[in-house]
Amino acid sequence: MRTRLAIRVHATLERWFPERRLFLRSDTDTRFIRLKPGTQLIAFSGSAIVVAWAIIATAILLMDSIGSGNFREQAKRDQRTYEMRLNVLASERDARAAEALAAQERFNSALGQISVMQSQLLQSETRRREMETGIEVIQTTLRRTMREREAARVELAALKERMEGGAAANGAVMASSPAADEAIDFLSMALAETASERDLVRADAEEALTRADEMAFEIRLMQDQNDQIFRQLEEAMAVSVSPLDKMFRSAGLNTDSIISQVRRGYSGQGGPLTPLSFSTRGDDAITPDAARANRILNQMDQLNIYRIAAEKAPFATPVKSGFRFTSGFGVRRDPKTGGRRMHEGVDFAGPVGTPLYATADGTVIHAGWQSGYGRLVKIRHEFGIETRFAHLSKINVSVGQRVSRGDRIGDMGASGRVTGPHLHYEVRVGGQAVNPMIYIKAANDVF
Repeated sequence: MRTRLAIRVHATLERWFPERRLFLRSDTDTRFIRLKPGTQLIAFSGSAIVVAWAIIATAILLMDSIGSGNFREQAKRDQRTYEMRLNVLASERDARAAEALAAQERFNSALGQISVMQSQLLQSETRRREMETGIEVIQTTLRRTMREREAARVELAALKERMEGGAAANGAVMASSPAADEAIDFLSMALAETASERDLVRADAEEALTRADEMAFEIRLMQDQNDQIFRQLEEAMAVSVSPLDKMFRSAGLNTDSIISQVRRGYSGQGGPLTPLSFSTRGDDAITPDAARANRILNQMDQLNIYRIAAEKAPFATPVKSGFRFTSGFGVRRDPKTGGRRMHEGVDFAGPVGTPLYATADGTVIHAGWQSGYGRLVKIRHEFGIETRFAHLSKINVSVGQRVSRGDRIGDMGASGRVTGPHLHYEVRVGGQAVNPMIYIKAANDVF
């Protein structure tokens, strides 16, 4: 059975692949190689497999080339879209920067106006006290003058009665006596002097009343002016303090704790922010104007505290030159491993050597190499806040050094675990990482 099957297979192969002989001739001999049908089948099958593999590989390469072309076009379109978005973000950033500059100028102008208004307020209060003192003196003089006038009237009436009684009893004697004439002349002169003094006192009293009315009118004008100054100061305080309070609350900070902490560090008193206490009568009662002025001074003190606190919290951008955001805060795809992991900061990409600046006043607690971070600078600030600047190419500060907002602490680089030059910027509160854009955005909304 097997022999028949083999014969049939051989006959079939002989039909398609007949036996061939390959002659090899040399100078002295001739040889041949016999190619059996099975050998030809194996050679043909191998050649077919090679050709098929070449065709399939060529097709795959063509399809891959066409697909990669589509991917490149898509990548170019995505790149153009991303560049357009970056341009829009850059224009918005420039607009925000212009608005922040304008807001800062308005804020400085408001502070200047507040200082001028405060000086005017103190001057007006001083003038008001002087006028109240002058009014009291005039009223005292007027009362004394009126008492003297009444005494003169009583004396004049008594003198008239004595003259009339003496004239009725001793008319004949006085008519013939030179002494009587002298007495009458003396009385006439006394009456004339008394009348002139009475008129003078009356004129002084009328002048004093007129002056008192004028001073009362001036006092009312000064009170209206003071009220206007108070209103402007109160409006300026409301416009200045509320955005700062909102900025700290937007950053998740407790404003009461911040104010208390700053006051403990800046506890000195004196100068123009000392509470006012005006009194012209020697009592300890606080007038409504004084209470109102004290409220404004307290608001100015709160504004100054917010200004100090804003310098100590990281309400600034660490990069002032051209940059672009490459990664935000939160869970992301790791650029090295491709896995999902937490990114505890934000990345600012730019050229190597781009200057980096401190975002708030503080003390450097680390300046050197740390695994993963590369060259790292850590700055400790008030209110339990810490900022970190990683992957630096150069460090310009040392441990223990005090830095202020805007001080250059180093240069951007690509040290540590990175895929390219950028700054990895972190903000930590109480040791926990928070989104730095909360602080940057809160400051942009105000400044």
